Amino acid sequence: MRRKLLLLLETGLVLAGLLLGASAWKLYSALDQPLNLSQEQLLDVPAGSTPTGTFNRLQADGVIKDALWLRLYWRFNLPGQPLHSGEYRMTPGMTAEGLIGLWQRGEVVQYSLTLVEGWNFRQVRNALAKSDKLQQTLVGLSDSQVMEKLGHAGVFPEGRFFPDTYRFVRGMTDAELLEKAYDRLDDVLAKEWSKRADNAPYNDPYQALIMASLVEKETGVPQERGQIAGVFVRRMQIGMLLQTDPTVIYGLGERYTGKLTRAHLKEATPYNTYVIAGLPPTPIAMVGREAIHAALNPVPGKSLYFVARGDGSHVFSDDLDAHNSAVREFQLKRRADYRSSPAPATSPVAPEATSPAPAVTPEVAPPSMPDAPSVPVVTPAPSELEPVPKSPQ
Repeated sequence: MRRKLLLLLETGLVLAGLLLGASAWKLYSALDQPLNLSQEQLLDVPAGSTPTGTFNRLQADGVIKDALWLRLYWRFNLPGQPLHSGEYRMTPGMTAEGLIGLWQRGEVVQYSLTLVEGWNFRQVRNALAKSDKLQQTLVGLSDSQVMEKLGHAGVFPEGRFFPDTYRFVRGMTDAELLEKAYDRLDDVLAKEWSKRADNAPYNDPYQALIMASLVEKETGVPQERGQIAGVFVRRMQIGMLLQTDPTVIYGLGERYTGKLTRAHLKEATPYNTYVIAGLPPTPIAMVGREAIHAALNPVPGKSLYFVARGDGSHVFSDDLDAHNSAVREFQLKRRADYRSSPAPATSPVAPEATSPAPAVTPEVAPPSMPDAPSVPVVTPAPSELEPVPKSPQ
């Protein structure tokens, strides 16, 4: 009897060993199996997905076999490991274990969207709407409704978002990305405000942001930003009008067709700095850190005027006679290749990246006229308007 019990025990142990060995081999085979792919594919894992459901889906699609063993592996070897939502890049030759490794590390495919310095809010919204990888939640909302959805009800949206390249995963909403840009602007503005020059003539950071938007729109030459801010600050200090064309264009909204006339310069809008004193009521564009820094640290000097040379840079003058002379040289006798802004740099060929970016084409049409606070209108002296066809005059 005792020998029979020992024999049964030995047989059981052998069978258990064989079973464990077979299970280990089966599990190894399941993990080591190459994904059944002939070309790269993206696996979309929506929020709330489970490993069990995803393995079953992959098996139903013919990408893997033995989903049961892969589910058991996850359950016993990765307990509590979340499956991050997003897209995962599956490539030919990748094994099931390699795919599980991507899930463990949360290596979801990332996309990017670039918001460009100088864009207005309508251009920002157009760029968001063109990104098919973002979940669209803002379509059909007014600008004020957008700001309310972001949790900033009553805030005017122009200039309140930071231009940068933002990375996101599929399923992120347009509102979430916009909130990132809003918070980034607040952070940059606060840091630059803390480092402002002692003589910066602003009551609060928002006024500096407005000034930065004028600087941003007036020049793309980095070394000139501080000089242009200096011109504007000196004008404000002595009570001169700022007389900068971008504010006129912004105030015209969709009525601007690419040509600025003297009639436009005399037209009273809340943004026309040829007829309003001081700063416009809001920013007129998104601004980069450099423009904010320049506005808060204007370069000292005596110049009160500047005019575009035609190559993107400007000639700065201390008095009206010198300025009018520069206008005659660079504006009234324009060179054939005249440019009011720098020539765009040739874009380098981007290296192959792990996170594709949707193409974004800036919308060049000017914005509709926003609802802005009323601003008292003053009549400039004729000498300030007539001699000079380029801002600030």
